[in-house]
Amino acid sequence: MTDSSSDKSRKTLSLKPREESSDKPGNGTRMRTGARARHASFEPRRAANAAATDTEPAAPQQARRAASGPGERRSNDRQADDRPARQAHARQATQGTRSTDTRGADTRRASDTRRSPDTRPGARTRHGADTENRTDRPRREPAKPGSRDTDRRNTPARPQAARHERSDRPARQPGREPRQPARHEAPAQRQAAVPDSNGLYAVFAPCPQGLEQSLADELLALGYADVRADRAGCRFRTDWTGIMRANLHSRLATRILVQVGQAPVHHEDDILALARSIPWERWFGPEQTLRVDTSAIRSPMQSLQYCNLRAKDGICDRLREREGARPDVDTVRPDARVHLFLTEDTGTLYLDTSGESLFKRGWRFDKGEAPLRENLAAGMLALSGWTPAHALLDPFCGSGTILIEAAHIALGIPPGISRPFGFMRLRDHDKHAWHALKDAALANARTQAEAPLVGFDINADAIAAARQNLLRSTLPGDVIHFAQGDARTIDAPATEGWIIANPPYGERMTAQDGAALWPAWASNLKQKFGGWQLHAISSDLDLPKHLRLKPLRRTPLRNGALDCRLFAFELVQESYRDNKIPKAVADDQG
Repeated sequence: MTDSSSDKSRKTLSLKPREESSDKPGNGTRMRTGARARHASFEPRRAANAAATDTEPAAPQQARRAASGPGERRSNDRQADDRPARQAHARQATQGTRSTDTRGADTRRASDTRRSPDTRPGARTRHGADTENRTDRPRREPAKPGSRDTDRRNTPARPQAARHERSDRPARQPGREPRQPARHEAPAQRQAAVPDSNGLYAVFAPCPQGLEQSLADELLALGYADVRADRAGCRFRTDWTGIMRANLHSRLATRILVQVGQAPVHHEDDILALARSIPWERWFGPEQTLRVDTSAIRSPMQSLQYCNLRAKDGICDRLREREGARPDVDTVRPDARVHLFLTEDTGTLYLDTSGESLFKRGWRFDKGEAPLRENLAAGMLALSGWTPAHALLDPFCGSGTILIEAAHIALGIPPGISRPFGFMRLRDHDKHAWHALKDAALANARTQAEAPLVGFDINADAIAAARQNLLRSTLPGDVIHFAQGDARTIDAPATEGWIIANPPYGERMTAQDGAALWPAWASNLKQKFGGWQLHAISSDLDLPKHLRLKPLRRTPLRNGALDCRLFAFELVQESYRDNKIPKAVADDQG
């Protein structure tokens, strides 16, 4: 009884011979396609071949088996035997069902395989077929030392943060198949990504809206030629040394962008082709990190995120083809930044030479309640007509941005003297030329201002923050006088001068606060600041009514997301209500 039960147990646990499990496609033949449904479509042809084999005499079949040898992947005499099983398997494949092989390994059909977010119709669908047959592939033999395969295995994996590029790619929009150019279609004309015969690059310097002409005047004063004011910025041409000098000296620009490529763009694939045509290896390579940003005006593209990914893929593909690897992506502190700008029918690629925005001078850590960007503060100084020969007062100085910018202008110190730039991390950076530019700029700097620079604020914490920012700016400590004071009672520091201020408005000013501030401040201005000019930025278009003053001009500006006006007033001791109001020197631009 014991032996009988033991034999019965062994029979129950024994596995079937492996030759009987040939119903699984790919078990003997490696799948070369990317979809199991396509395998099912080939079954009628295989069945016909198997039927033809059955009609042959037994002797030729045996002779052919003997001639085939052990190297043949699938023997012909098994095709007829396992034909019903293969047909049943084909029906399962078309229905997206699951099958289990003789070893109990559960596999899923390609039609039932969950697609990753980046899967689109085309070559990428082969990934599903590769994964489903992975259990049937032969075990990979260890690579020989010193071979290329060994180097590839020993290469450390990329950080997970740098590999999100492929996984987070959105699916192609329905109905938007890859564009196939006609044979007669001429290739798109692309602008050369190299300097012209004179070694000059096309440069675009963006700036806050409303400061375009002021930026053009600044660039002309710095000695640049072919300067042209454009929408939200200026265009000019210069060599690479001039690019570094613009980053160092420009007070109004937000960035210095070098145009490296431009082409007609009607489809996302055009962006890929444009990005791959540019010699990025001249400026950076796989050893550096990359970030790509995209903006558009009236572009027909449905997804700017997908356009951004196509531009990034084109850059990485170019570097991988030329240097064998692709750069990692870093969205926080990248070594190289590329900007893609799209219009209705054109795409333009820019290389960012600034890195962090140029309004980040490197000295302001304490921002206060309502900070102004440094280039906007410098723009207010330029629009007001202030010069270092005149006294300057800010009765709402906050963290001191306007006055510290004015001190840099008064002493002739470049705004970027204490900060790094993006071009310093690019290939072939000329350190000697860069240090020569900085030394020449500091050689002309002054140590004292011609006229007083004074700042008041009713908040003692704001005055402390302003003094800390002044200390970090490496300016002389006595160049600006900061003190706690109320704008409604302060005295004029000189007989004439400029008041440039960012008074409270919007969320900082309630109706009750305005009723207590505006009449008293207007009265103090008329009594103590006769002969001065007042320039105040505000999103409150009724500011002239609150002060009971008529503006000479109002210039539209953008303070972040706020639509503002820079109001210009001429102050006299008598009330405007009792005397003739001076005629405005300029038309109302608002």
